[in-house]
Amino acid sequence: MNIGRVILVVADACGVGEAPDAAQYGDSGSATVPHVAEAVNGLDMYTCGKLGLGNIVPIEGVPAANPPIGNYGKLAEKAAGKDSTSGHWEMAGVVLDKPFPVFPKGFPRDLVEEFERRAGVEVIGNVAASGTEIIQKLGFAHLETKALILYTSADSVFQLAAHERLYPPERLYEICQTARELLQDEYAVGRVIARPFEGEPGNFKRTRNRRDFSLEPPSDTILDLFVKDNLRTVGIGKIADLFASRGLTEKVKTENNRDVAGALIQAVEETDYDLIFANFVDFDELHGHRNNPIGFARALEDFDLAMEEVVEELRPDDMLIITADHGCDPTITTSTDHSREYVPLLVHGRQLAKGVDLGTRETFADIATTIAEAKGLNHSFPGTSFFREIAK
Repeated sequence: MNIGRVILVVADACGVGEAPDAAQYGDSGSATVPHVAEAVNGLDMYTCGKLGLGNIVPIEGVPAANPPIGNYGKLAEKAAGKDSTSGHWEMAGVVLDKPFPVFPKGFPRDLVEEFERRAGVEVIGNVAASGTEIIQKLGFAHLETKALILYTSADSVFQLAAHERLYPPERLYEICQTARELLQDEYAVGRVIARPFEGEPGNFKRTRNRRDFSLEPPSDTILDLFVKDNLRTVGIGKIADLFASRGLTEKVKTENNRDVAGALIQAVEETDYDLIFANFVDFDELHGHRNNPIGFARALEDFDLAMEEVVEELRPDDMLIITADHGCDPTITTSTDHSREYVPLLVHGRQLAKGVDLGTRETFADIATTIAEAKGLNHSFPGTSFFREIAK
């Protein structure tokens, strides 16, 4: 069987249940999509349901299809952590042998001082905090002193918030690039994140000019293999940020899930990219981290409508894969962080088998190995391909 295009879609943070080691991360009981469904008395996700979403785990409102038109299973992350970067890298074939460093008590003073010296700025904060809360708390001091707001979280991130009136986004990006160059070795956080905001004291809000500055993957990903084989790839949403733009022949910047859906549908309808890789970020950024299950539910239903259009526009030799990178259960109000969960695996194509239970996979990297086999690419990825299980 020849596979033409691969469409890889990541529903960011849409985990489907606690991983076996969830307790080690403080995430016992997490189950993002099932809990969101319970919180709103059921989800309306007809297309994902047809593909087999309800066959993976019980989800209120999404019954198991009999038979599904797709193939289904769930994936465990092999790498330590629950970060977007490590999750995406693993599904692209790179499994980290040690987690990115985290700094729950803030960054070392000497590191911060070196950053200030190199960037020519001062910072305030340097704590683990919610981004929406810290700009309300320190925004006035930022306006008074022009000091950037530095914060982190349970994830491996170095985040810099600044009012766009004082630091236009391009200037903030330059400062973040300086931080990225500094944060290496023992301080090599997964991402440096620019967090511009606007407004006045008591009413600050983050803008859509966020930008992530990731490390480069330490070895070739499936994206790199495509490019080396003269195949065309496009990253939609934050894919370029997570892979430091490597392995992409084109990237499409988006602001929200609606933009991602539009760009994805257009790419599926009109283009001949060999790999279309899209990330739907709103589940994580707008709803998971803000403990908003109602917003999360509405976003899932909108996502399902987008997937309906994608499925309708698939060419006979396309392969669609829908998955996630971690969980972010908004119903667990004691935390606003990512959660260590299994992620869904849905695979569909008109020439592929239907209704195959792909089981519980040991690593996200099974996705990369499967894509490589489907496209006939030589690789040394870890993991096990499931292509032969679904190829007719």
